[in-house]
Amino acid sequence: MNAPPRYELYVLEDSERPVEVVEDTKIPNAATIKVVKQDHTLANLIRAQLLTMPEILFAGYKVPHPLQPYFLIKIQTDGSITPTAILEQACTKLIGTMVTLENKFKREFSFKDVGGVVPDDPYGTGAAGGSDWAQGKDYLDF
Repeated sequence: MNAPPRYELYVLEDSERPVEVVEDTKIPNAATIKVVKQDHTLANLIRAQLLTMPEILFAGYKVPHPLQPYFLIKIQTDGSITPTAILEQACTKLIGTMVTLENKFKREFSFKDVGGVVPDDPYGTGAAGGSDWAQGKDYLDF
């Protein structure tokens, strides 16, 4: 097979750096950042977070080849902040979002341990039991 061994997709070698930054000489306030041993999951999260920030003029990523475990993310700012600094801010905000999500997830599942007191209708639609199909929905919540 052409696929590399699975451990090579996430284990850094001794001489390998996890992040490399290359400043763009043709575009002002821009940089290309290579993130090693990661894939579309992290790249799309970072890109989406960057695009929510007002200082960003452009943010995009590409995975050059599916068998190569790295992605390139291109960032251009308005000049009020450097691309590396805005990337650090975006990663910090993503970590905060993930911590919040984890806490909400744990809180919801802790209700299950309280003694089975979980509302039958977690969405508050007033449909306590019965068939959701009969209420005009084209899907069924489990």
